[in-house]
Amino acid sequence: MSETHVEIFSGTTELVAAAAAKFVAVVTAAQAARGSAAVVLTGGGTGIGLLELVRKEPGDIDWSRLDVFWGDERFVPAGDSERNDLQARQALLDHVPVDPARVHPVAASDGEYPDPVEAAAEYSAAVHAHLSEHGAFDLHLLGMGGEGHVNSLFPHTDAVREDHELVVAVTNSPKPPPVRVTLTLPAVRRSRHVVLVVGGEAKAEAVAAALAGADPADIPAAGAQGSESTTWLLDTPAAAQLPR
Repeated sequence: MSETHVEIFSGTTELVAAAAAKFVAVVTAAQAARGSAAVVLTGGGTGIGLLELVRKEPGDIDWSRLDVFWGDERFVPAGDSERNDLQARQALLDHVPVDPARVHPVAASDGEYPDPVEAAAEYSAAVHAHLSEHGAFDLHLLGMGGEGHVNSLFPHTDAVREDHELVVAVTNSPKPPPVRVTLTLPAVRRSRHVVLVVGGEAKAEAVAAALAGADPADIPAAGAQGSESTTWLLDTPAAAQLPR
């Protein structure tokens, strides 16, 4: 039975520290229980900030036994600073002894798969291969937009309504850049633990709606649930519209 937890922090520093601690705790527990762990990373300031903290305080993570995926990627050239992959490498992955064969980025637009649909298919193959062997991701980190989007799953789009494919291409994102590759809600739900890290008053309405059980087509974050636990890490402004 999946459990939902809400934890509220006074500010961004405390929020990011809690997310980094959660990362370390879930990964080390998974490695102790099953020998390895798999994480799905998110971008954005908070997502990258927590990786920088994990780099400083990695606990007992065995980096050689970690698989790394991304929840979504902007379909831009490999060296573009907007790529979540590049930001994560700069913040963490270039500084720890991860096995390169266990890091699974989405193809870049100037790479072997210049068509986003083909890039999505290639990434889907990697996701399916991992899930076939391991059953689930251990940790899926998510940020959330003010309208409730997670990964590149925006309200009232084909991508958020997808109920079968684990990875799809997005060619008309309302947030630039318009072309992206994203995990879908069915893929998010193939995670043992989902952690949403959300800060700011502008997101309070969507947080409250998601936790109240909104339709994921309206508030995509409402559909982001782990098979064992879903944890919302919020700062005080983001939690402002929750019931007291």
